[in-house]
Amino acid sequence: MTSTAPVRCALGLGSNLGDTRATLEAAIRRLSATDGILLVARSSDYRTPPWGPVPQDDFRNCCVVIDTTLAPADLLKRCLEVETELGRVREVRWGPRTIDIDVLIYGTEQVREADLEIPHPRMGDRAFVLTPLAEVWPDAPIGAGRTAAEALDSCP
Repeated sequence: MTSTAPVRCALGLGSNLGDTRATLEAAIRRLSATDGILLVARSSDYRTPPWGPVPQDDFRNCCVVIDTTLAPADLLKRCLEVETELGRVREVRWGPRTIDIDVLIYGTEQVREADLEIPHPRMGDRAFVLTPLAEVWPDAPIGAGRTAAEALDSCP
């Protein structure tokens, strides 16, 4: 399903298996080639330690800002398709991965579904999300009345 007017969104991408730079670029190319998605901005890449209890290599993370006419569920579906196309296998929660693509923000909408929560519920506490997001969209509405830049200022 698509909407008529494009909605400004943010996606977070991360990779820590294989050629992480090439994987992030391939993911962004595939997303950009999708009908209903227009790439607006791409952050720098950031090397960050892994999140969670599983020992693994550092991640390469970035954020992209897009305008989309896809509905939130369809945007998530496309992100998951790109992950699969690039070899993502879900074996261990918070484990190593070729690619991870999270829908962080979908305009000012709030979505609470079993497989999708927007704004992303934990991004306000994660510098590996806020740093690249604030680089490309400092006033991004991350929820609770805060912007990405404001949340980054108080992020642990």
